[in-house]
Amino acid sequence: MLCLGTVMQPVRALERAIRSICSPEHYLFSVADVGSLLPDLNRPAIKMVLLRAVDTGVLTRACRGMYLLADTPRSGYELYHIAAKLRAGYFNYISQETVLSELGIISQVPTQHVTLMSSGASGIVDCGEFGRVEFTHSKKRFEELADRLSYDDSCRLLRADASLAFEDLRAARRNLHLVHEGALREHLV
Repeated sequence: MLCLGTVMQPVRALERAIRSICSPEHYLFSVADVGSLLPDLNRPAIKMVLLRAVDTGVLTRACRGMYLLADTPRSGYELYHIAAKLRAGYFNYISQETVLSELGIISQVPTQHVTLMSSGASGIVDCGEFGRVEFTHSKKRFEELADRLSYDDSCRLLRADASLAFEDLRAARRNLHLVHEGALREHLV
């Protein structure tokens, strides 16, 4: 069992390592990332160091398995960045209510909630103070949708156009009552 003194030293080492590589583009760290920064520790020890780093205010837990420096300046795009890192190995794009709300096609504005289509499993990830990420599984491939997607540098994710976001909303059997038909038509022209 690790005693407090043996945990604090790796916490300081972790903080130094993260600060040395942290940037506005690279500020989220997974358990695997932390493991590569502390290669002498096994997985249970890494988890103990992470718990201690959160308890002492060095790190903030974004969601299960995802951390950032507590004093990292906030951009407002953290929830999108978390989503991108959570499903980095999958085809994902912002769609449904998130896109339609931003375009004024639905009246409801989801706060601290982003909806993405994903080649991975459907599910909602609670990201604490940052909000929630909702993934909806899709079998569509990038090649089929490339002309209907654009890359959003701020979010670091692909984004559906209005027609695709509406199709995804309908295919997922979501509530269509909030859709303003006139606003949708304007974006489809």
